Amino acid sequence: MEKSQIKKIVVSFVIIALVAGLGSLFVNLGMDWFNALKKPTQWLPNFVIPIVWSVVYVTFGVIIFIWYKDDDIPTSTIVLMLINAVLNVLWCLTFFTLKQLFLGNIVILLNLIVGFALIVDIINYNKIYGYILSIYPIWLSIATTLNLALWILN
Repeated sequence: MEKSQIKKIVVSFVIIALVAGLGSLFVNLGMDWFNALKKPTQWLPNFVIPIVWSVVYVTFGVIIFIWYKDDDIPTSTIVLMLINAVLNVLWCLTFFTLKQLFLGNIVILLNLIVGFALIVDIINYNKIYGYILSIYPIWLSIATTLNLALWILN
């Protein structure tokens, strides 16, 4: 593996860790508020959410590692990944830390749209990676639905 590939992989892993870390920080700052919200009767157990996000982040990390090992990731894909990263952190900040349900819905809806665009972009370059990473927009769809339910109920 070339030095440039190793550098790209390291930078990618640092970005994933930053997104996960900042997201977790912002979520933890608002957990008391979140726990007090009215939730729909069909709500996921709280332990499921961090597990799913961990699976999403690890899956992205593994795919990025394999992809960079074999080839360069297209610029369009990198840009969409970065936009998704920013939107993920922004949602955690907006929803949990700032306690803005409506604005949180707008941010997560944008995140969902860009998440689907990311998967379509990845599928154009590598179908297998795209299908594996499709867990991301599927999870975002579930999260968006839950987010909307919280806004309606509260």
